[in-house]
Amino acid sequence: MSLFTAALHPNVGLGFLVLGASLHDILTRLKAEPQRFPKLDLTYSAQNPVTEPVILALPANGLRLRFDGPEQRLRLIEVVDFTKNRITYQEKDIAKPPNPQGALGSPRLGGDAATGPAFKNIYHRLFGPTYAGEYIPPVDTGNGNSAGTYILSYPGVAFSFPLPKSAYSPNKDVVSLLSSPASQTATSVAVFSGKSWAHARETLWDEILPSVKSAFLFNKSKEVVPDEISLVKIHGGGRLQLFKKWTNSSIWINLGETTPQDLVAELGPPDAIYRKNDQRMYIHKTRTASHSRSRSNGGDYRRPDDLTDTDQSSAHTGSDDSEDEAVEDEFVGNVSGECFYNYFYLGFDILVSPPQPTSRTPPSQAAALSGKEIPGASSFKSGTTDRLVATKMVLHANVPGSYPFNRHRRCRWEIQYLATPNSDDVVNSETQFDEIEERLREEWKSTYTSEEDAKKRQRGMVLNRGWGDSPGSSCEFLGGWEDSSGGVAAKKFDGSEDSTTTLYGFPGMVFEVLKNGFVSAVTVY
Repeated sequence: MSLFTAALHPNVGLGFLVLGASLHDILTRLKAEPQRFPKLDLTYSAQNPVTEPVILALPANGLRLRFDGPEQRLRLIEVVDFTKNRITYQEKDIAKPPNPQGALGSPRLGGDAATGPAFKNIYHRLFGPTYAGEYIPPVDTGNGNSAGTYILSYPGVAFSFPLPKSAYSPNKDVVSLLSSPASQTATSVAVFSGKSWAHARETLWDEILPSVKSAFLFNKSKEVVPDEISLVKIHGGGRLQLFKKWTNSSIWINLGETTPQDLVAELGPPDAIYRKNDQRMYIHKTRTASHSRSRSNGGDYRRPDDLTDTDQSSAHTGSDDSEDEAVEDEFVGNVSGECFYNYFYLGFDILVSPPQPTSRTPPSQAAALSGKEIPGASSFKSGTTDRLVATKMVLHANVPGSYPFNRHRRCRWEIQYLATPNSDDVVNSETQFDEIEERLREEWKSTYTSEEDAKKRQRGMVLNRGWGDSPGSSCEFLGGWEDSSGGVAAKKFDGSEDSTTTLYGFPGMVFEVLKNGFVSAVTVY
């Protein structure tokens, strides 16, 4: 294994690990180099995976990365073992480089004076003087010699030094405190965004980070960093508003009207194009069609099984040049040219097909817009039925622990037509489905013939992604290598709860819900 070497940039990042980068981007980059990063340990809250922080540890490289839950953006970079890496600042080593012969599996600790950053080197040679730091006393164990932690902070970077409780005094200056042999070597380094660790700690998880495009690390690179979609607002009636990160601009996608050319112009070319259809749920579609005359407004109340193909399609990564897929297309009669545009790095997929009837406008929105122009509506209406347009959109939550984890970047969304004057009362991608279901039932209750009718239309359908022949069976949890190379064990599923989800349908939307109650994906049509 090659030694991890990186330049430290306060307030920005560590090498290619840039503050503000998404969990999906970081994991994808790390998994691409299994020899350099042989082990990845992901820690998250099983009950609150999208609201609590996510921690990614690289024990073989002495690093620990912390991401916030809602946005899954890198907030804190920690170097916790200096024997397994080489960190530089302005082309100077911040610690004595580890012995090449003992770098791997070395019994020495990160706090070893021979390998950790020395206080004198930090304070005098590299970063210069700074304000007094913060002392965190040890947990009271009755041992007067137990060591606490002294945090020496600079803008965007902080060093942690062990300091016995008996040696600390608020009247001593930092030079006097950290000049003793027991305290002169740092045990860890943290890179963050803020003028000091004391200030950054208060807003670490929700601060608006600067654009990764602004990081000077990219200034000399020819790599193009695309715009990110920070939020998708679902307006109902097949209208979605996409907000670009770090800008004030937004774009609209009108299902049934937006063309593939529009998508490429606004979002760039897709990461992959998927043409293979899953026809195993077709029996439910024929059933629905045969009973449509006996059901009022049957087109608006499609069961979740009618949309399973869009929900599952994005679990594949195949492109449109597969001969096997082309052969199967001939059998299923897919001659319309419909396909999925997979935007893995934006967090969603878009079905492109001949125009389909869009869902109805929500009752509350229809009343509010009575006689008014609909926001985002396209002024151009095509009268042709053979032209391909966007007809469905699948938004992925990238929930840690879910079966398709890290297939897409996390896409945050809000149901705009459920908004209230209270700005804190928002139904979004972090809301538990029980609350979403209650709010949607209240919104659409006027369209049901009875309470029994509402329950019948919204019955859940269980989907198991872990069965060997199910769509998405090639997806592995963090592994990514079928042979489990690089020391990362591929997680195989055998029908356990991790791979089982439930689909719930409402007019214009289908939710895929995990057992912990959070939404894994939502399909808008």
